[in-house]
Amino acid sequence: MISNTELPSTRPYLIRALYDWCSENGFTPYVAVKVDNSVQVPREYVQGGEIVLNVSMDATSSLKLGNDFIEFKARFGGKPREIMVPIHRVMAIYARENGQGMAFPVNDDESAADLIAVESPTLESLDREDKPETPSPSSPGRPALKRIK
Repeated sequence: MISNTELPSTRPYLIRALYDWCSENGFTPYVAVKVDNSVQVPREYVQGGEIVLNVSMDATSSLKLGNDFIEFKARFGGKPREIMVPIHRVMAIYARENGQGMAFPVNDDESAADLIAVESPTLESLDREDKPETPSPSSPGRPALKRIK
């Protein structure tokens, strides 16, 4: 019998599934990434330790959605760049047009109880069990997070 610690992460499989869903339905897949030294992105586009990347076929070339890394080439400010994001640094994948997708905790614990659904274009963790629903300020292109229990 295989223990949970020996099982591979579900994160890369869910990312690929949501990427396919976005692409097949005419949506633009975006990934939100928590940047650290293991993430290879143009640092001048990182804001608050995070970056949101358009990973659509039109915006990238040589896209590889692997089990360990997302790798592709893209232009930033007209300059070609090679991008490499470790899967465990992906905070969310969602459709730009409607904000639907999924978010993930950025830590070593990848249990299903910690999965978060993306609902709208502002990335902020919402845990509203005992709080009334109030609109959150939004900034375009960023997902809002709602914890799924």
